[in-house]
Amino acid sequence: MISIIPKQNMSAGAIFSLLLALTIHQTLTTNVPTTAATPETSSPPASPVTPGPPERGNYNVTNANDTVCLLARMALQLNISFISSSKGKPVQEVLNLHPNLVKVSGSCESDRASLILTEDNITLTFGFSLNSTSNKYHLSGLELSAALPDMTKGLVIKNNTLNYMVGTLGHSYMCQKEKTLSVTQDFSLNTFQLQVQPFGVKGDFGAAEECELDEDDMLIPIIVGAALAVLVLIVILAYLIGRNRSHAGYQTI
Repeated sequence: MISIIPKQNMSAGAIFSLLLALTIHQTLTTNVPTTAATPETSSPPASPVTPGPPERGNYNVTNANDTVCLLARMALQLNISFISSSKGKPVQEVLNLHPNLVKVSGSCESDRASLILTEDNITLTFGFSLNSTSNKYHLSGLELSAALPDMTKGLVIKNNTLNYMVGTLGHSYMCQKEKTLSVTQDFSLNTFQLQVQPFGVKGDFGAAEECELDEDDMLIPIIVGAALAVLVLIVILAYLIGRNRSHAGYQTI
């Protein structure tokens, strides 16, 4: 502790030293550096691990006469959102169906057909409808039933107001490109190398009606080929015109 000397017995130098000592003492006692606690930051949710491309499988449905009534050849990938029991928050899972593990069932009627694919605790049901007036069919419904280990409870998602895979009776619907079928906010289905025919099957797939993605893919080489043909034609015309002009410059003697 610093003692105060009476002012009358102190010289100017002593007073300055005393004031300097007081200032240093106050600085050391009031400005003690403190270590600020670093706030904890929560890591962002991990992105879903996307598996490789799914394997293509053959999924056929037979009727009571043991005759094939629905043909399907495709590779399927599921995108599912659910509440994780371990994390306590929504997560997204991307799963491939494996044809060698899938059990196939379904039914065929005059204007309705279904394809049911089951693998472990996952069941995926396709519902097709046929308009007898226009002879057009489409995928009208998709239903997913899943009970994954990390789910708080079993999940059932369905939508019966879809309008995918539109085709003509007796023909198949084909889409080789990857296509995403949105079912609900929590479920979408990715299809690859798809060809289906739910009605009018006569042994094998009928003539294929391609999806917009495949048609656009074929349109590009057609446009390029047409442009090259026009370019070649222009070059030939330019050559013939130039040749005629060169001959016109000569006179017969």
